Amino acid sequence: MVVNNTIQQITALGFSEYEAKAYVHLLSAQPATAYELSQTSGIPSSKIYEILGRLTEKRVVFVEGEGRKKKYVATPPDEFVQSRRQFFHRTFDSLEEGLKQVTQKPDDVSFIWNIKEYGFLLDKAERMIEGAEKTVLLSTWREECSHLSDAMTQAETNGVKIATVHFGETSETTGRIFEHPIEDTLFEEKGGRGFVLVVDAKAAIVATITGENHVEGAWSLNQGFITLAEDYIKHDIYIMKIVRRFDNLLLSTFGSSYHHLRDIFNDTDLE
Repeated sequence: MVVNNTIQQITALGFSEYEAKAYVHLLSAQPATAYELSQTSGIPSSKIYEILGRLTEKRVVFVEGEGRKKKYVATPPDEFVQSRRQFFHRTFDSLEEGLKQVTQKPDDVSFIWNIKEYGFLLDKAERMIEGAEKTVLLSTWREECSHLSDAMTQAETNGVKIATVHFGETSETTGRIFEHPIEDTLFEEKGGRGFVLVVDAKAAIVATITGENHVEGAWSLNQGFITLAEDYIKHDIYIMKIVRRFDNLLLSTFGSSYHHLRDIFNDTDLE
């Protein structure tokens, strides 16, 4: 199982399955001839020389001796990992710079990207928070908040101002927390959990999570989209501040769960 997992991880770095097999099996029995490695790895003998040739070019495998005495040795694991890490760092740095040069200026970007996968939603939100420089505004529920807790804590440590509207009670203490008191009612009305994130007033995510973490959402750099998301969170915070100070008056005026207040098609008080 460990060998199979390791081979899969190596192929994820851009190596073929045969190349990954050859390297892993060579580590366990080196030095070895091409024939010996073919036998232990299961790589066809008709392919083994081609595979070893490619690994030699990549400086993952080295040759000792000549002719019939030729044997192969694998680069040590720590050297292999470090060389791959450096390669990808250099590649990503170069790629980042190249993409910047061919990408439209932020002022010209008005696309909205759909989000359908729960894992991508959380990963994207986490990366946005980790890249925050000034502010993070978040409207969330317990399930998503717990996943983002570490990123939020680190952002606050970096001096980022954070305000969170949290539906239901929470033990989270990062930034300023505003607990929304009618989460059950809102869940029933919307049929799911809402999620809104705005970072540095430059990027935003808006999503609804229903059922077994089914996601209908989007993220964008579009300023209109961002402004709507930001205003949504800010107005919820305004309401939470009012509720904290005038809860009894609101209940006596608008009823349980502020029913009449939330009835947007009428303007009546509790009778």
